[in-house]
Amino acid sequence: MSVALTRSRFTNALRCYWNYALSRFGLVRISHMPLFVSVEPATVCQLKCPECPVGRAKNASHAAHRPEEKSDDRVQTFMSMERFRRVLEECQETAWVMQFFFQGEPLLNKNLPQMIAEAHAAGLYTIVSTNAQAITEEMAQALVAAGLDRIIVSMDGLTDESYGAYRIGGSLEQCKAALRWLRKSKIKNQKSKILIELQCLRLKSNEHEWGEMRRVYKTLGADRLVFKTAQLYDYADGHPLMPSDPRYSRYIMGADGKYHRRRLRKGCFRVWSGCVVTTNGDVLPCCYDKAHAHAYGNNKESAIGELFRNAISLAFRKAAIHEQPDICKECWK
Repeated sequence: MSVALTRSRFTNALRCYWNYALSRFGLVRISHMPLFVSVEPATVCQLKCPECPVGRAKNASHAAHRPEEKSDDRVQTFMSMERFRRVLEECQETAWVMQFFFQGEPLLNKNLPQMIAEAHAAGLYTIVSTNAQAITEEMAQALVAAGLDRIIVSMDGLTDESYGAYRIGGSLEQCKAALRWLRKSKIKNQKSKILIELQCLRLKSNEHEWGEMRRVYKTLGADRLVFKTAQLYDYADGHPLMPSDPRYSRYIMGADGKYHRRRLRKGCFRVWSGCVVTTNGDVLPCCYDKAHAHAYGNNKESAIGELFRNAISLAFRKAAIHEQPDICKECWK
């Protein structure tokens, strides 16, 4: 990890791990700052992925069928440089990692390369996750020149049919071109250590291609391939995107003939080690709080350090230890 090691970062990490260890014995205390911060560059996306809150809100047929979920259609906004710089200033001395993604497509924020460059200059390890539809050759060069450490390109299939089953509105050829441009820019910029990661959701629509994906990902321009299980809505009676092999699904059939979420270990480390800051300044416990239901507060009113350690955050962490809040039940970390 190409993060600048400093005494303040190292000390903060020790405090974080110590506080987490104490929580395993029921003592919840927070005397540290987040080790990682996820900032949300944008709440808008070009695609209509069926199992993404942004994509579901954009899907008119879904909204007509499930009108109670129209509230997911959040105002489309972008994080300003002013808000980003406040987050960076408050966290740069103690954080190790800054992630540039949450709900929308990060690359739709025209200031993203500048944000990455400033986080990189502050000695943070930087990560972007993207559908790659907005990556041009010039954008690839800008991301690499900004010092980006890792880029995750979501590509859930090797044919138009398998890719389009989930990435509705996206172009497989654009994904492949983006990977080539990123590879070319990495080779050209000899100082760059960017890790190009191809990420594929395990879906029924692409399960016949998993082996081929392992064979070809490097020839596509990626350094690493990561398969992820998919979060699905309305899964109790099965789902057309659910893989055939239950080992690769977050859901398992119970004795009642219905699918249920797999049980997860309580006390997730992520809610001790990091947080999300949204475009409107809400500070959330993690990326699964998609509806902002467990916000610690807003960064416009209080510093991140205060919100990360306030009574609301402590109550959430206690719940994460003892009973699993609703958002934790959807997670698969």
